[in-house]
This record gives sequence, structure tokens and C-alpha cells, in this order.
Amino acid sequence: MESLYKIAEASANFILYLMAFLSIVSLAIIIERLLTLRKISSDSKKIGVQFRQVIETQDSNLILKMSEHDQTVEGKVLKYGLNYLSKNSVDGLDELFNSYKTMEKPKLEGNLYILGTIASNAPYIGLLGTVMGIMKAFNDLGVNPGQGNEVVMTGIGHALVSTAVGLALAIPAVIAFNFFSKKVSLILSNIDATKDLCLMFSKSKKEV
Repeated sequence: MESLYKIAEASANFILYLMAFLSIVSLAIIIERLLTLRKISSDSKKIGVQFRQVIETQDSNLILKMSEHDQTVEGKVLKYGLNYLSKNSVDGLDELFNSYKTMEKPKLEGNLYILGTIASNAPYIGLLGTVMGIMKAFNDLGVNPGQGNEVVMTGIGHALVSTAVGLALAIPAVIAFNFFSKKVSLILSNIDATKDLCLMFSKSKKEV
């Protein structure tokens, strides 16, 4: 039992250091994704305006102009799609766009899976630290029975820090994870919309 209390004491401190490390990792991922997706999202909004122009005017020639913006995710895949249609029929176009989405998704998500793991597990890590800290507090009470409530209350106060740190780590990580996931989802949806534009362009040329 004594060895278990020693493990609890060591674990309580280790967990705090672990959460400090995880907070640095979480912040680094948030900053990296924010800078990366902000640029991609900004480009997507610009080409999204042209998407609406095509829908409003039904001018298929605007689709060719959109493909010139191949620095954007949508413009690049649109160029691929139009190039494919110039050499083949619409058969296989779905597979082309799905393959592109499969390749682009990991790039867009980056290390979001790590951020999601931190977000979902940080409260439990903090709770574990609290349990270990409370075990330490009661062990200190057994070693120093004369100090009574002072030892217990001080120990529990320190233990609850782990829970607070765990929540403080998890909350922004959850918010950032959901925010970035939504950004990625919108970009992938734009790729599907781009495929529809390719089909529209193909049909318009056949009619001519």
C-alpha cells in the first residue's frame, strides 16, 4: 500500500507536466492549422464567388476561367476535371474527383486527429491527476495526523488543479477541432460542387 501512495504522489506531479506538454502541442497544432486553413479558406471564398456567377448566369465559359486559378484546391481539381473531359467521356469523372478528395483530405486535416485526441482525453487525464492527488493528501494525513484538516484541504486543493488544467486544455482544443473540421468539410464540399460544374460544362458543349 505504501508503494501505491508513492506512485500516486509521483503520478500527480507527472500528470501536471504531461498536461503542460499537451497544452504546448495543442497550441502548436491550432496555430499551424489556423495559418494553413485561413489561406486555403480565403482562396475558396474567392472562387466561391465565381461559382455563384456560373450558377446565376449559366455561362459555361466562366468555368474555363475558374480553372485558371489552379493555386486553389477547387481551381486545381477543376483543371484536372476539364482536362479529363477533353480526353475522355464523363465515365470515370467521379473516381477522379474521389481520388483527389482522398489525397487532399489528409493535407487539409493535418494533425487534427492529435488535437481531437487531446480534446477528448484531457478531462480524463486531469481527473486521474485529481484522484492521485487526493490519494496523496490522505496519505499525508496518515503520516501527519496532528495537522488534520489543514493537510487534507491543502492536498485536495492541489489535486483539483489537475481537473482545472484538464478542462482548460480540453475546452479550447474541442472548439478548435470543431472549427477546423468544419473548414475542411466546406472545402471538400466545394470539390463536389466543382465536379458538378465539370458535368455542366461537358453537357453544355455537347448541346452546342
